[in-house]
Order: sequence, then C-alpha cells, then structure tokens
Amino acid sequence: MSIVYDAGVLVAADRDDRRTWADHRIRLEEGVIPTTTAPVVAQVSRSARQAQLTRFLRGCEIVAFSPEQAHEVGSLLGKAGTSDVVDAHLVVTAAKTRSTLLAGDPDDLVHLSNQLPTRVPIRQI
Repeated sequence: MSIVYDAGVLVAADRDDRRTWADHRIRLEEGVIPTTTAPVVAQVSRSARQAQLTRFLRGCEIVAFSPEQAHEVGSLLGKAGTSDVVDAHLVVTAAKTRSTLLAGDPDDLVHLSNQLPTRVPIRQI
C-alpha cells in the first residue's frame, strides 16, 4: 500500500511524536516509501534546525508541483469550491499514485477527494 503524508504528519514527526515515527519506521521496514509533496514540505519547514523533520524526510519521496499538474489542481479546486492549492496537490498526487492519504486534519482533503471520479482513501493520524 502506497501512502502520502500531509503536513500534519510532518509536524508530528518534527515534534518527535513516537507513534508517527513508529508507523513511519514500519512502513520503511516493509519497503513502503512514503510520499509527500514539495509544497507540504514548504508549509512545515521553518528552520534549518528542524533536525527531526530533516531526518524523517530522508525516508520519503518528495514530489514536485509540476506545471502539468497546475490545471488539474486548479480544476479540482474549482469543483470543490475551495482554494487550498497545497491540499489539492496532495489529493491529486495520492489519486495518481493510487495511495492512501494520511492526514492530521482530513476534512478538507475528504471534500476534495469527493470531487474525483475515484475517491482517495484518507486516514487520520
């Protein structure tokens, strides 16, 4: 099972949340490389001193926001009547990779996912 992390997961890792780290380690041991997006990393990164965040991200694939995705993300926002580009990009990324999205606050992500032909599975941390 592929997994995509939202900002809430990265914040929990940065705060050294034991459960988040344990779940992450299990995924890595099972050969599952979690994904997150560059915009999510930008939301959470505040200092070069965030050693826990840096260490956590070493085990993740970080997906860029490509120009090809801009229209798809914008279209999803239009359908949902919302404006959070970072959340929409996460949902688009999870949909393309057929991944489960792991989120700290899933409500907005669920709303975006509901606009897709095939919904993205979303779990709360």
